[in-house]
This record gives sequence, structure tokens and C-alpha cells, in this order.
Amino acid sequence: MAKVTDVLPELAGEELVYVQNLMKDWTDDKARNFANVYRTRRRDPQMILILTIIGFFGVAGIQRFITDQIGMGLLYFFTAGLCFIGTIIDLVNYQKLAFEYNQKKANEVTAII
Repeated sequence: MAKVTDVLPELAGEELVYVQNLMKDWTDDKARNFANVYRTRRRDPQMILILTIIGFFGVAGIQRFITDQIGMGLLYFFTAGLCFIGTIIDLVNYQKLAFEYNQKKANEVTAII
């Protein structure tokens, strides 16, 4: 049984608990393989926050493009972040955006491994 903190020390909060549940019965080799692939695909919540701030002062919607929400990214881009209201909401919910994206990627990686 692999410890998540050994193979993915950068995880915290909901993401840590979610990945722990995925990896609870895995061997160390499978956990390391998962960690190598997952680490390249996940998005850091701090990066989402920085991109949202950039979107607030510059090009809106970057955070949505980076989390594979192309339609919302285009909507934010053409409406100035839904008149800044959507961008402000994303500033508050940046961790949720990152967690939802990372959860999806963890499931995809699990299916591959």
C-alpha cells in the first residue's frame, strides 16, 4: 500500500483525500506510475489563481481555457469575464476549479494505468 504523501507530496486538501481513496489498494509501483503521469497533467490551484487575476486585469477566461472549459473561456473572453462578475466568482472559487479539473485528470490516469 503506497502512501500518497510519499509519491505526491504537493497535494493538499480535497485533492489529497481524493487521490488517497484512489490509491488505497495500489502497489508502490502502480502508485509511482500514477504519480508520474498525474503530476504532468494536474493543475496547481495557485496557477489557476494567478491566471484568474491576470484575467481580471487583462485577458479574461484564461483560467477556463487552462482547465479545458473552452466554451466558458470564450464566453469570458468576449464578455470581459461576464462583466467581471464571473471572474470575481472564479477568484473566490479557484481551488474548486482546480480540484474539479484534477479530479477528472486523476480518473483518466487511473483508467490508463
